[in-house]
Amino acid sequence: MSSALFSSDAENVIHRALGAPELGASRCSEGPLEEIYEIQRTVRFIRENGAKKVALQFPDDLLVDSVNVARKLEEATGAKMYMLGDTSYGSCCVDEVAAEHVGAEILIHYGRACLSPSNRLPVMYVFGGKAVDVDLCVESFQNLVPDLLTPVVVFSDVLYEHVLGELEARLARTHPRVTFTKLSWVSDVPPGELRRFGRSFSPDLTLWPDAYSFFYVGGEGPTLSNLLLTWPQCPFFSFNPETGEGRKEGLNVNRALMKRFYLIEKARDAQVVGILVGTLGVSDYLSALAHLKDVTRRAGKKSYMLSMGKLNPAKLANFLEVDIFVLVACAENSLLDSSDFYRPIVTPDEMEVACNPAREWGGCCVTEFRELLPGGSSHVPFPDIDPEDADRTDVSLITGDLRSVRISATETSGEKAVGTALAQRNAETTLAELGPAASFLSSRSWQGLDKSLGQTPVVKAVEGRRGIAIAYEDEAPN
Repeated sequence: MSSALFSSDAENVIHRALGAPELGASRCSEGPLEEIYEIQRTVRFIRENGAKKVALQFPDDLLVDSVNVARKLEEATGAKMYMLGDTSYGSCCVDEVAAEHVGAEILIHYGRACLSPSNRLPVMYVFGGKAVDVDLCVESFQNLVPDLLTPVVVFSDVLYEHVLGELEARLARTHPRVTFTKLSWVSDVPPGELRRFGRSFSPDLTLWPDAYSFFYVGGEGPTLSNLLLTWPQCPFFSFNPETGEGRKEGLNVNRALMKRFYLIEKARDAQVVGILVGTLGVSDYLSALAHLKDVTRRAGKKSYMLSMGKLNPAKLANFLEVDIFVLVACAENSLLDSSDFYRPIVTPDEMEVACNPAREWGGCCVTEFRELLPGGSSHVPFPDIDPEDADRTDVSLITGDLRSVRISATETSGEKAVGTALAQRNAETTLAELGPAASFLSSRSWQGLDKSLGQTPVVKAVEGRRGIAIAYEDEAPN
C-alpha cells in the first residue's frame, strides 16, 4: 500500500470541491455502452432469476456509467436497481453484505474480480473486456516460447479473458502442448481439473507443475503477483496488451519470497495475534477464522478477532498489544504490503507455517485460504503433541535470542482458553476471570474516557459549532 494515500495535505482535502457528473453523462456512446456492459446478457440473467431487486456493484472508475446502465436495465426489466459504489472490503470481491442490506435477490459485479466463490446470492460478472492485438500477442508468445513442445499454461487478467478462445485457435497449430485456463467461480471442479485464482485448467498431472512454463496476458497487478509467488520455480512470461510488450518475468520474485519468509519469522516471534476479517462474502471464511484461532491457540499464542472493513495504518495502530496481524481475505487482497503499518500483516498460510510444527515453508505462497482447510491441497493437520515435549526452545532468526514455545494439546470447546487468570474483583475478595485483553488494559496508563456515571449534571442540548475544525463559523479569521 502506498504511503501517498496517507500523506496528502489534509487541508486541501477538506476544501477540495468535488463536482458530481450530470445525470445521464457517460464516457461511452450508446453503442459501446450496450456492448461493454453487456446489457442484453444482463437483462436475460435478471429475467431468468425473476429478480425484482438487483444490486449493481461498480468500482470507482466505472461509477460514471452507473446511472445510464441502471436506467437501461430498469427500462428493460422493470426491476429496481441499487448501485453499490463503496464496497465493504476490496472492490474485486462480491459485496453480498451490502446487497442484502437493500434486499437484493441477485448481484451484478462490474470490472476486475477475484472470482472467489460465494454462496448467498446468484452473481453475474461483467468484466468490460479491453481490446487486445492478437497478432502481436501470438508473435510475443512464439518469441518467448520458441520450443514448440514446451508445456505451457496460459492465464489472463479477467479484462482480457475474451481473447483466449481466438488465441487458443491460433497457437494450437504450432504449440500442441499449450493449456488455456477458463474462468470458474464455483467451488467444485470436475476430476482431472485444477482450480486456482478463479480459473480452472487441465494440465498433464505427470508433469505438473515443475515441467510447465506460464504465459500471462495482462499487466502488472495482484493476479500476476499471485501467480509468480505460487509457482516461483517455473519460467514465467507475460504480454501486456496496453504497452504491446512481451517479457520474461521473475526478476524480483526471490526478493519478494525472502520478504515473505521474514514475515513468517516475525509471526514465530509474536505472542499476540490479531486475526483480521478481510471478507464477509468468500465461501468458507468462517471456517478459516476458526482454523486460525485454533492454530494460534495450540501454538501458545493469544489471538483477537478484528473486523473493520477496509484497512489502513491508523486503524491498526490502535491495537498496540498485537504483535502481528493475519489477514483473511480473497487471494488478490491477501498479499498486502504492510511496510506502512505499525505491525506486519501476514497471510493465513504464513501464520500456519509459523504455528504448525508439521508445516514447512516450501519457498512459495498459498494465498487462497480455502486450500489450508481440511480437504484442501495445502492442508496439514496439527500434530498430536506429547505433554512432555510441549515445551520447546529454538532461536529467533530475527533477534538471535532464545525463543520459548509451548505447544498445547487439543482442547475441548468447554475448556479454558490460553492466557486466562484470576484477579480480585472487589474489596470482598470476590474472584473474577481476567482475560489477556483486560490484563493489557489494566496495565495501560490511559484506559479510555472516565464515564463518571451519576456525577455529571444533565443539561439541555444546545447548538454546537458550525463549520470545519480549522475554520468554525463563529471564529475570527486569522
